[in-house]
Formats: sequence, C-alpha cells, structure tokens
Amino acid sequence: MANRPIFRAISQSPYFEVENVNFKFYSGFSVSQKQKSINDLHEQYIKLYPNANILEISSKSTSALGVSLSAFNLNIQTAKRAFSVECAFQSSKVFESGGPYTDLLDRSSIEAKKDPRLHDSGKLIAFQYFNVKFPLEPKDYFYNWLYINALKLNTELTSEIITYDSFSDIEFNPQKSINCQAKAAAIFVSLSNQHLIEEALKSRENFLKIVYGKNTTEQYNQISFNFD
Repeated sequence: MANRPIFRAISQSPYFEVENVNFKFYSGFSVSQKQKSINDLHEQYIKLYPNANILEISSKSTSALGVSLSAFNLNIQTAKRAFSVECAFQSSKVFESGGPYTDLLDRSSIEAKKDPRLHDSGKLIAFQYFNVKFPLEPKDYFYNWLYINALKLNTELTSEIITYDSFSDIEFNPQKSINCQAKAAAIFVSLSNQHLIEEALKSRENFLKIVYGKNTTEQYNQISFNFD
C-alpha cells in the first residue's frame, strides 16, 4: 500500500483541500505499472467522494488532457520561442554560486530537470524569471504562479480542466517535494470558478494576496533581493 494526496478545488483560500488516500501501489517504472497505481488511487478516492471528477496530471496519466497538463508538456509561448513549465521553473533558480541558468529554456524538460548545475551551485536563494524576481516564501509561490499563468494562456486546456474538481499526481511525494502540478491545477480551477483568475494574475502581489492571504503581501514587500 502507498499514500498520495488528492487536491480538491474549493471556494476559499488557499483554494484547495488535500485528501490523503491509501491505495495499492504497483512497483516498476513502466507506464503501465504507473497507470495501474493511478487507477487504484482514483478508485479509492471515488469511494470517499462518489461524485468527484478526478484527473491525473502527469506524463503517466491515462488521459490525454492529463498528459498535456504535465509541467513537462505544458508550454509557454513567447514572441521568440516556446518552452515547457518545467524548463521555465528550472531555468529560473538562483543559487549562492550560480544561476539563473537561462540556457535551460532551450533544453528538453528532462534535460533541464537533470542539469548537474542545479545540484552543484550551492543553496537555492530565489527565483528569477525574465528579470522578474521571486522569493522562496511561500514555498510553492513561484511554481504555482508560473504554472497557473501558463495554463491560463492555453485556452483549449482551460476549457477542459474546469470540468474537473479533483487532481492527482502519481509522481508527487510530499515527503520529498514541495511543488505539485496537481495542486496548482486545483487552485486554477478554484480561482476560475470564483471568477478570480483574471484579478489574481494581474500582478504577483495580487496572486499572493488572493491565494496566500493579504498579510503575505506585506512580507513580500519587505524582502531584499541581493543577487543582481
């Protein structure tokens, strides 16, 4: 047996609830084994919430939509190029001894995630995305902001994702990771349902205030960035 969190969209901050679900885990690295685990995870969740509409968001998803929504596949299109959310996230990391490594924007998602510089450059101190700077606190602030902005730009995906209310990511283990695409998706759906998505994405400060609470904005404004 294993345990994974399911993120459910709700109508108030922080715009998601977590349900930790026990399920049968099928060992192995093949997609078929991962999908067996996903199916059992969803079956156990539906027993708790029979009316839920759940979507796995990962490259192992049994749904084409779930695969497209994976940070490895969800793209950001600029005037000059396109790159995945994963590449954007990894390329924005600023360390004590290096970064941001913007060349990772031109790599594949797996290459960006496994770049040795991300492990050899000392302590992570901040994020910098196209000269826009983000602190490490709240811990998943930059990732959620990045993923939700990218999703908002993909209108075909947004029209489909809002039909779901619960999200999983079979690869996410909260004991090992902080950021989760399933959580970001739940927040996106919640903000959309509450007609807050446009307001939340107007600015970083708005996103902090709406998603994380008004006091966080004051803390954000007091942070000094010393990595120019």
